[in-house]
Amino acid sequence: MNAEAVGLITFALLLAAILAGTRVSENRLSAATKETVKLAASLVATLAALVLGLLVSSAKASYDSVRSEVIEMSAKVVFLDRMLAGYGPESAEARTRLREAAEENVSRMSPTESKRPINLAPPKEAGNAVYMAIQNLVPKDDTQRSFKTEASNLALDLGKVRTLLVAQSIPSISKLMLAVLVSWLVIIFFSFSMLAPTNAPAITALVISALSVCGAIALILELDRPFGGLIGLSSEPMRTALSQLAR
Repeated sequence: MNAEAVGLITFALLLAAILAGTRVSENRLSAATKETVKLAASLVATLAALVLGLLVSSAKASYDSVRSEVIEMSAKVVFLDRMLAGYGPESAEARTRLREAAEENVSRMSPTESKRPINLAPPKEAGNAVYMAIQNLVPKDDTQRSFKTEASNLALDLGKVRTLLVAQSIPSISKLMLAVLVSWLVIIFFSFSMLAPTNAPAITALVISALSVCGAIALILELDRPFGGLIGLSSEPMRTALSQLAR
């Protein structure tokens, strides 16, 4: 779901609800009718606030989780390179393959920076080449055997983290829940505009409130796509790791 498009559509719907409500308010409502509208709007507003808060919290937690995994993967890439360097000059090919795989990951995870379409699928050839290069090492003593074992485990861990990132790239926000939330917001702003006086300050306040709510919805959708959009994850951790591999 495109966050900007959803935000604009929601804002248009809320503006229509405000305009419709102000027309209804031209007719005089009885005190009992106004009280009923207030109670109904308060109930729906409470439900909408709870759902909106839960969606923001869930999207932020998912974003932070993906960010932590990217940082963890970057650290493990550097540590794997150190293990291979400790093994000896025989690991030169494995280190080269690791650097190539890391560069490919950066370009795939940062399509806006590399000007390529986003593609989070792990590069199988590069990943397999790193693992096979490690497995082809023939240890000469216990020290090299220990380095090889640790390097193999790190390579497997990197593959698992990379696959997990692909799985988490799938949007987690339910379209049905988002549609229900927007419908509640339309009801809320329609009800509020019915009760509000038809003057410029009141209408302006309702429009600003609608814009704020639409901004929150757009923020939720942006956080739900950490590898794209306006607040996508930075590739700086992986680029820092690459700079250390080049040493």
